[in-house]
Amino acid sequence: MSAHDDTLPAHAPGHGHGHGDSEIHISLGGYVTGFVLSVILTAIPFWLVMGKVFAQSSTTAMVLLALGAVQIVVHMIYFLHLNARSEGGWNMLALIFTLVLVVIALTGTLWVMFHLNSNMMPGMQTTKTLP
Repeated sequence: MSAHDDTLPAHAPGHGHGHGDSEIHISLGGYVTGFVLSVILTAIPFWLVMGKVFAQSSTTAMVLLALGAVQIVVHMIYFLHLNARSEGGWNMLALIFTLVLVVIALTGTLWVMFHLNSNMMPGMQTTKTLP
């Protein structure tokens, strides 16, 4: 029997290319698309801040946060190659778990800081007007 036996079916273990639906196909076009989207999503916030497009800084901050979230998704898809099918869905499950932990940590931190500010600095909360 030879080292490469063509009588075995292509789906036999150790034969064939093993390209299933869960494999990630990496191409130069995907990287270029991710790079172009990343550059655009980086240039827009610089333009928004430097050009003072919005009158209120809170509007600018919310737009910057939204563009940052979109850029995170672009990086996860085009550079980290995360999707619901990779590694049998375990990558997506780990990502969701991480996001839940980050939200819990950020929410708890903001809650503690708000309550520390209101309980430790009571004189700073009220403003008195002088006649």
